[in-house]
Amino acid sequence: MTTAKEIMHPGAECVTGEQTLADAARIMRERDVGALPICDERQKLLGILTDRDIVLKCVAEGRDPAIVRCLELAVGRPMVIEEDEETDLVLRIMEQHRVRRLPVINHPEHELVGMISEADIARRLPQDRLAEFVTAVTAPAAP
Repeated sequence: MTTAKEIMHPGAECVTGEQTLADAARIMRERDVGALPICDERQKLLGILTDRDIVLKCVAEGRDPAIVRCLELAVGRPMVIEEDEETDLVLRIMEQHRVRRLPVINHPEHELVGMISEADIARRLPQDRLAEFVTAVTAPAAP
């Protein structure tokens, strides 16, 4: 069976909690990505920052992305998967929690080693399973 490590995009670039949202937005543009992990100095995952977070939780509220720090938007615990877990578990976690990106950590250090995105999944799944996955991940939240 395929593992998370085999389908992940290795070497995910992190932002620090102290960097601004403007810094993160520039990195996202340069890397052509829609999300960045927020990590401490030891590559321990603190949260995930998305382009949507920047727009909805900063810009739309009239806050200045050149001042707001990434750590301010790192709320809750992000879902993660260990690199040796099977793809079926990756899909279950992403579907159950309706997440489009899943950080991959190593064990026992729990350091970030990569990210799995919908695009990574799409390259591996048969069409019928892919349709099921996308439907589950994009379903509206239950009231």
